[in-house]
Amino acid sequence: MKTGLPSSVNPLRQLAAVESLNFALTNRVPRVALTRLMGWYSGLRSPALTRLSLAVWRLFTDLDLSEAEPRRYTSLQEVFTRRLRPGMRTVDADPAVLASPCDAIVGACGRVEQGRLFQAKGSSYRLDELLRGDAARPLPEEGSLYVTLRLTSAMYHRFHAPHDLVVEHVSYVSGDAFNVNPAALARVPGLFTRNERAVLRATLRVPGGGAADGARLLLVPVAAILVASIRLHCIDVKLHLRHREPNEWRCDAAHAKGDEMGWFEHGSTIIVFAPPGFDLAPGIAPGQRLRMGQPLMRLPGRHETGT
Repeated sequence: MKTGLPSSVNPLRQLAAVESLNFALTNRVPRVALTRLMGWYSGLRSPALTRLSLAVWRLFTDLDLSEAEPRRYTSLQEVFTRRLRPGMRTVDADPAVLASPCDAIVGACGRVEQGRLFQAKGSSYRLDELLRGDAARPLPEEGSLYVTLRLTSAMYHRFHAPHDLVVEHVSYVSGDAFNVNPAALARVPGLFTRNERAVLRATLRVPGGGAADGARLLLVPVAAILVASIRLHCIDVKLHLRHREPNEWRCDAAHAKGDEMGWFEHGSTIIVFAPPGFDLAPGIAPGQRLRMGQPLMRLPGRHETGT
């Protein structure tokens, strides 16, 4: 089979070289300074500058705005935080399904074992380090299920309630701004424990009750280079690298399944935790692309699907 490469070129070695270059360009740089600069730049209100920026952006990504609400964008931030036209996403209505909260690529997934979980093949990190700053609250149980969802820069950046739930507490953990792409995840130990992030603690509400009614769910949005800014509807605070106090908020914010919960101002990661007894939905595996609303996990117990 011809590859179009000279016979002297090893494709695996070439791929490794590209990944190493990508890692150096996005991590061996002043990450926090660049992130703050990007935050300033993306907020500049100029239709002409925005059109030029989008043209450059499309050279490197598969950015597609055809699903977005029709509008004349005046800043990159408006593009990053765009809303979709009605009907562009379908949320699985089965009460036995925990839906994906966002468009994403599935990263590591599995069970918490001995207080650890994976960020990439062969690279694990401690759960208590991920949730530091939220230490006064209980950790997910041993055997809890987790899925890491990575949003690329071109994806829809808003995230939604994966089920009927009530957000009861939010913690903010300041940190670094490493890239969260596969090259970085394979090279930076405990990356998710080092980046800026929020911890959302919620209680599930299952229509008609059931084994999962009242189950504790955790959503951990993790920021990254060029983004490091998270907005949540349950607290009227913009979480970003310049934020200092407070770092904890008590909430009582009810969301129906599919309701918008917040957004990133670029693209990053959400780690979803569910208690033991939950299972991955069919087809969920590393590398799988998901759209918001598609099945992510199955709840324990038996439920009837609404029609």
